[in-house]
Amino acid sequence: MSFFAILTLLALSIHTSQAQTSQQQYLDAHNAARAEVNVGPLVWDNNVAAYAANYANQRAGDCNLIHSGGPYGENLAGSSGNLAIGRAVSLWVSEKSQYDYQSNSCQGVCGHYTQVVWRNSVRLGCASVTCNNGGTFVICSYDPPGNFRGQRPTTPNLAF
Repeated sequence: MSFFAILTLLALSIHTSQAQTSQQQYLDAHNAARAEVNVGPLVWDNNVAAYAANYANQRAGDCNLIHSGGPYGENLAGSSGNLAIGRAVSLWVSEKSQYDYQSNSCQGVCGHYTQVVWRNSVRLGCASVTCNNGGTFVICSYDPPGNFRGQRPTTPNLAF
């Protein structure tokens, strides 16, 4: 095997390892929030992730937090610099304090949180890109989508 072939294989294994690490980081952060409210874990879905990656690449030019309008539930996050995976998910989960379980309503903004813990969402795919302006754009897509008006994100009898 040539030196170039060995370097190529090494680079591919590092890229694959980093991709798997980020997948697990997204899953771990989401599933920790879901476990707190007794909602089953999400699993990584490559098709959902491919959709998220495609849309993230479309936003790389401007980093604007514009929803894709696609078939999945969706959370977006952005920053003017590097935005770590765990930080993006923790921003969404921090909205938990604004969700009122008794009235099933938000006392402010909480739709990102309710999508993270939406009990019927079972598949997750996320992606992030460094934008042309040096910022970061993060998208997580959820299948099936959640946040349906009048429905609770978690089990109907579960109190927060």
